[in-house]
Amino acid sequence: MGSLHYFSILLALFLCSSYSFVAGQNLPFKAVNLGNWLVTEGWMKPSLFDGIVNKDLLDGTQVQLKSTKLQKFLVAENGGGDNVMANRDSASGWETFRLWRVSDSSFNFRVFGKQFIGLDASNKLVATSNSPSDPETFQIIRNSGDPSKIRIQASNGLFLQAQSETAVSADYQGSTNWEDGDPSVFLMTIVKTLQGEYQITNGYGPDKAPQVMQDHWNTYITEEDFRFMSENGLTAVRIPVGWWIAHDPNPPKPFVGGSLAALDNAFTWAQNHGMEVIVDLHAVQGSQNGNDHSGTRDGYTEWGDSEIQDTVAVIDFLAERYGNKPSLGGIELMNEPTLGPNLDSLKKYYQQAYDAVRKYSEMAYVIMSNPLDHGSTELLSFVGSFNRVVIDVHYYNLYTDQFKNMDVQQNIDYIYNQRASDLSGVTTDNGPLSFVGEWTAEWNVQGASMEDYQRYANAQQEVYSRATFGWAYWAYKCQYNHWSLKWMIENGYINL
Repeated sequence: MGSLHYFSILLALFLCSSYSFVAGQNLPFKAVNLGNWLVTEGWMKPSLFDGIVNKDLLDGTQVQLKSTKLQKFLVAENGGGDNVMANRDSASGWETFRLWRVSDSSFNFRVFGKQFIGLDASNKLVATSNSPSDPETFQIIRNSGDPSKIRIQASNGLFLQAQSETAVSADYQGSTNWEDGDPSVFLMTIVKTLQGEYQITNGYGPDKAPQVMQDHWNTYITEEDFRFMSENGLTAVRIPVGWWIAHDPNPPKPFVGGSLAALDNAFTWAQNHGMEVIVDLHAVQGSQNGNDHSGTRDGYTEWGDSEIQDTVAVIDFLAERYGNKPSLGGIELMNEPTLGPNLDSLKKYYQQAYDAVRKYSEMAYVIMSNPLDHGSTELLSFVGSFNRVVIDVHYYNLYTDQFKNMDVQQNIDYIYNQRASDLSGVTTDNGPLSFVGEWTAEWNVQGASMEDYQRYANAQQEVYSRATFGWAYWAYKCQYNHWSLKWMIENGYINL
């Protein structure tokens, strides 16, 4: 009886220790984001796109088209739902079209109001269709000497021409000498491009994309990287994933299978090296912010109530697969939502996704990203009834005008004053834990010295270490050195 009692005590102690590990015994984390691994962000490694034909005309590329004969821009009247004219002296929203890539040279043109340009019964150009088919598919033929000069061939085999400001039609036959007086010649200006997961997989196409992506996943992050991270003081990784991972190995086109096996490897490597994994749903169906990293096709933010159930299903899948893994640090429900008036939809989703995680684990931390277009304390009252919840805030001294002209000391002072105050606002007694899920040592200061970068990075580490769940640097690897924590550590800019 005594030995049985002794065994029961040992078993209880073992279970308690196991639970404490699952619960994140390393808090607060010193973590790093494995960005551009399982969710592509082309700016971090542009060479990934080098093998794509017409790689500047990927899905979501925004173009403006100017008739060389009329010297006027094409426009979808009223932003869509009407005719297409050639009567604008300058270009803005209604004169900007977003490409949907059908093949290397064939495209749909989506207008401001989200309709597609197509042909009516008389072959005139209109923007009235809500879904593209043959009449909305056009081939872009570029001048080999000047790729900004193009002709556009319609599905009827004829070319678009701007005969007058009110007559744009697909009825021009024959070749061209590319002179400006030719009504079938247009000047194409690329306004913006996207380089995310949709762009790379659809750009390479179903024959090439699987191998390109598999080679990238196999080499970009390896177990050796986990060894390096662990030996240099990091205790966790935050891994961005896309919604298509839940459909592996056969996700909807153009996405390709294989990222799930890579995530499985990460959990094994983390356990081997005493680290934990934060799984971060970075890209959701419909896109929550329109950015490359949201998996968007064309940059529109279309996530809403109709996508909630599908997105909860992704969290359910991840929680079932990893909820009891000893190296799970937490599950983040959505990265950087920018949803404007849809805050109620976000809260509804967060509630249901939280419940999905709790079906499989009472101990796993559930991380809710603060909506970027709302105040950082927006979610505090909402999450009050939840258990083991974390609020994720992202801090970059970049992207807005207020940082453009700050010098070294002003940036550092901003960290110690404003960032410290903001963080204390979401780090409350008996409330959710706080997490600075993204930050970097890059800034807008030109010509900064190594010592300047060290002071700036140290200031952020000092302040962000006050977050009760910890912090995560963006990113582990990047072509830009100061964005790469691996490079920063190896070159003595950051010491953890």
